[in-house]
Amino acid sequence: MNTSLILASASPRRLALLAQIGITPTVQPTDIDESPITGETGIKMVRRLARAKCESIDATEPVLAADTVVIQGTRVFGKPESQAHAIDMLLSLSGSEHTVATAVCIRAAEQLHECTVKSVVTLTSINEDMALRYWQTGEPADKAGSYAIQGMGAVFVERLVGSYSNVMGLPLFETAQLLSNIGLDCFEQACN
Repeated sequence: MNTSLILASASPRRLALLAQIGITPTVQPTDIDESPITGETGIKMVRRLARAKCESIDATEPVLAADTVVIQGTRVFGKPESQAHAIDMLLSLSGSEHTVATAVCIRAAEQLHECTVKSVVTLTSINEDMALRYWQTGEPADKAGSYAIQGMGAVFVERLVGSYSNVMGLPLFETAQLLSNIGLDCFEQACN
């Protein structure tokens, strides 16, 4: 059974991750307000945003949406708004541990299938010069926490406990399980 899927995201990383497991979705980015709500935890925020993205697409086909944040204590890091903001994030994460949380939501047949995955990342010590040089590569501009584990940002990652693909923005094991729940088999899709 070949089932079409809509990816409610413009993220090239999520598209590439889905392709890695044999899924070629139709890309339909959403335009929702991603502002945090006062007092909202990072986990509640990613769950709310993934669900809102998923529900914002008007389609009969299954829709997949996800949202990723970096959490350190009570501080939630999304994408940087500027060079200064990115450098501040990197210096805050320097030499310490943080959590990367991704919520995945799939809507199919008017039912929601959801999960939230957390990974713990420890970054090495980063000084201001290193953070600036990394910013100048252009890589951190659209990444939660201002780094990409799959790119040059990997030089800062001292330790990872959990899902590597989660830190990239889409936990593949859990996403494949959700897709299976709606009858979408990754191997069948890859062979079609």
